[in-house]
Amino acid sequence: MGMGNREKLLEAARKCLFEKGYERTTVRDLASAAGVSMAAIGYHFGSKEALLNQALLEALDSGGQALGPSAEDGDLGALWTRLIEAFSANRTFWLASLETVLRAQRDPELREQVAAGLRQGRSGMAHEVTGTPEDELSEETVRTLGSVQLALLSGLMMQHITDPESAPTATEVLAGIRALAARLPDEA
Repeated sequence: MGMGNREKLLEAARKCLFEKGYERTTVRDLASAAGVSMAAIGYHFGSKEALLNQALLEALDSGGQALGPSAEDGDLGALWTRLIEAFSANRTFWLASLETVLRAQRDPELREQVAAGLRQGRSGMAHEVTGTPEDELSEETVRTLGSVQLALLSGLMMQHITDPESAPTATEVLAGIRALAARLPDEA
């Protein structure tokens, strides 16, 4: 059985986010890419924004197309290389994610969706580093390791989409993490 209109619209929205970004995607673009009427967007999602938000959050939640394949055995060098490559390869998508964070500050429903996505992102990043299935991670690991990894991801993403020529490489990121670790007090 083929995809229904709702699924076609979500797939079209993901495609448009990667190709055009959030702001440049129109209702006509979405309907055309999905092969449905423009009215189908309102029927299934209520608005273009709701459709794009849902597609963006699903893409971020699943990693997949946005982040590329998972690193093996918690190899931080491979992980940061893959993430940095994803920032360049999917620049419009990452810009759309930043736009959504900013829009969420004025939209309580979207803000809760983004917050839930960040919670999931912490867990996903802890999984990427440890290799432990997300449902087996301790809350402490998610809140410490996952949070720090997500913070690094966010900061690096902003640097790479804004100034890719001078943004740090994976090797420089690892050197910076080592330098920070060397300066940690024995007890925090």
